[in-house]
Amino acid sequence: MSKTLPNMMESTIAKIREMVDANTVIGNPITTPDGVTIIPVSKISIGLGGGGSDFVSKNVNKQENPFGGGVGAGVKVTPVAFLVVKEGNVRMLPVAAPANTTADRVVEMVPDVLDKIAAFIDSRTEKKGE
Repeated sequence: MSKTLPNMMESTIAKIREMVDANTVIGNPITTPDGVTIIPVSKISIGLGGGGSDFVSKNVNKQENPFGGGVGAGVKVTPVAFLVVKEGNVRMLPVAAPANTTADRVVEMVPDVLDKIAAFIDSRTEKKGE
């Protein structure tokens, strides 16, 4: 097989390295006027694929067969948390991921529903006591 596919893969990986570095995972610090420093932390997901084939040349004198192929890649950067530095203390504030499924949404709603039921029962109990 031709050496073209490995070259395409190497150049694609080199481009990804240019785009994604340590500053993408741990972002540049942001300092607020009151002296708090915020450092973003992200997760990076990368997908890469490629393929190709040598074809039989109709030209007998040609040394190499023609090559056809391609390479594709995708990069996803997802914020995970923020490091907050204030007066020498460091706290990590996670970024809550949105609910992906109906079950996740229901689980998120349970505490609010329980609070509303408790408030309703308390109000009914107070009315009966009066």
